[in-house]
Amino acid sequence: MSETHLEASRDASRSSADVGAPQGLERRIGTLGATAMNMTQMCGIGPFITIPTMVATLGGPQAIFGWIVGALIVLADGLVWAELGAAMPSAGGTYVYLREAFQYRTGRLMPFLFVWTAILFIPLLMSTGVIGLVQYLGYLVPAVVDAEGHANMTGHIVGIGVVGVVIAALYRNIGEVNKLNNAFFYVMLISVFGVIIASYSHFHSEYAFAYPEGAFKMGGSFFTGLGAALIIAVYDYLGYNNSCYLAAEVKNPGRALPRSIVYSILGIMGLYLFLQVGVLGVLPWQEVAKSSSIASLVVETAWGKTAANILTGLIIITAFASVFAGLLGGSRVPYEAARDRVFLPLFGKLHPKSHFPHISLLILGVITAIGSLFDLTQVIAVLTAVFVLVQSVAQIVALIVLRKRQPNLHRPYRQWLYPLPCIIALAGWIYLYASAGTQPIIFSLVWLALGIGAFMIWAKLEKIWPYGSKEIREEFVGKPALD
Repeated sequence: MSETHLEASRDASRSSADVGAPQGLERRIGTLGATAMNMTQMCGIGPFITIPTMVATLGGPQAIFGWIVGALIVLADGLVWAELGAAMPSAGGTYVYLREAFQYRTGRLMPFLFVWTAILFIPLLMSTGVIGLVQYLGYLVPAVVDAEGHANMTGHIVGIGVVGVVIAALYRNIGEVNKLNNAFFYVMLISVFGVIIASYSHFHSEYAFAYPEGAFKMGGSFFTGLGAALIIAVYDYLGYNNSCYLAAEVKNPGRALPRSIVYSILGIMGLYLFLQVGVLGVLPWQEVAKSSSIASLVVETAWGKTAANILTGLIIITAFASVFAGLLGGSRVPYEAARDRVFLPLFGKLHPKSHFPHISLLILGVITAIGSLFDLTQVIAVLTAVFVLVQSVAQIVALIVLRKRQPNLHRPYRQWLYPLPCIIALAGWIYLYASAGTQPIIFSLVWLALGIGAFMIWAKLEKIWPYGSKEIREEFVGKPALD
């Protein structure tokens, strides 16, 4: 096949403000705002709905170590994101990294497959926030949940309505969205710290550290449940990369993106550890494992019903905020692909006045609403299996490939202790994928196969590889850096 090689230096005269930023998007998010967006999505409703599952899965207070192991995996992976994001600060995150790395051998196959999977796993991740929101709303309004605390028909209707409100809140320019997100960030902090303070005001060490006999023995509950627990833990940390999806709207991304990733992972890890120990110190772990709204139960036990109602309201807002932040960043992924003619053109449309990808936002919002109708554990397992191969594993390979293929790419941040974080992250993701379960793995492989088929049809219509030439476009090599 013939190749067309478009040297990046041909338009190196572009101003640094334009690097990776499509016309219309504005760089208005600083390090604090980027960190807040990551942490808002990371925390959200996650720990409030998954702490009981973690405790049940690992069989006691040793669940705390599940959070620590999960943090090590995402911190290693975060350093992959940090190098790639700082070097290629464009909307779309992984889409851009895979496009740049794999264009030499497989043309546009890998970025296409990423977008194909992203339009499924990003909304599914947001669906978990909606599911958790309705679950906690059931503490205040029992009519929206069944006897086990799961959404009933009324709850599903409410969940769909919540997605509509999120879309309406995002239907504005990035400056206004950033201010709103910062407000949500503070509500999230109040929610988490409120539950933490309540738990430690009513703390019993004999509950918090009541490890069952033989809990850490090989074959004991900790090791047998570790795979399933890590899927939950990593799910709760997801969102540390949100700022990379919004990189075209981040100021000084060479510094801001790596810092936002590391700060958000370490900050959320600290919050989760305090929260987990505190919750386990209020009630016996057997009761924690059975609760569907554990944060509300802890606050009610410590401070009474009125305080629990208030904190529950804040937790509901926090869940809303996580969906808000996730759809904000996620909508930029198919937008960038469409702008690059690797996905359906309608995803590349910007709102004529507020300059945000409104069609992409609407479509991902609809998928989020549909995903909210399913069981939480199923959704987490499926979204994990779907994104691991085409995002997590492929992105680690992309970093290695780019170091060899584009040695002159300006890298404001270079991964600490390379390649050790890549090895740790790769081992962690493979272990998580194997632990997802047979049905989610089969579903992920079928979805991937359908994506390959869709790409072959699209490639034939567009007359690109493998039916035409490969366009090698090193977009970021030789361009001014945005440190």
